[in-house]
Amino acid sequence: MIGNLEVTRKSSVSPQSPHHRIGEAARLSGVSAANIRYYEKEGLLAAGVRGGNSYRFYSDAEVHRLRFVRLCRAMDMSLDEVRTLLALDVRGAGTDHAACATLDEHLQHVRTRLAELRTLERALLDLRSRCDGTGAQCHVIEALHARADAEPVPPPAAVGRRHV
Repeated sequence: MIGNLEVTRKSSVSPQSPHHRIGEAARLSGVSAANIRYYEKEGLLAAGVRGGNSYRFYSDAEVHRLRFVRLCRAMDMSLDEVRTLLALDVRGAGTDHAACATLDEHLQHVRTRLAELRTLERALLDLRSRCDGTGAQCHVIEALHARADAEPVPPPAAVGRRHV
């Protein structure tokens, strides 16, 4: 007996019945217990059933859902993108290729980020070229100070949040 849930053998438990405590669900899914609680708060996962001892319990289907979320997050998808894909999954086959539209949008974010990273790489290489390690003084810090003074401060709206 686990809390108020009777579990005699794992094979006798339905895949839908909650029988994994949060630590085991975390281990099986690769999602930390803290993130499981966060995903519950964000509505990506229903709150775990609580046993008589107040432990949360999760079904195999919920563990799979956590693995799905982890995979999407590993592909740098935002919570909203994951939420959209989960909603499409629930609706089933009649989704009219909406998952493709979500992926296309995410691909655009990835391409934008790649362009930003290439720009960052060029800026870092330019800074690194200020010092070849042979002179008496490294000029990287002074180049950073000069750049900090030369760059305009962006307006608050331009500092916006990233998509993830």
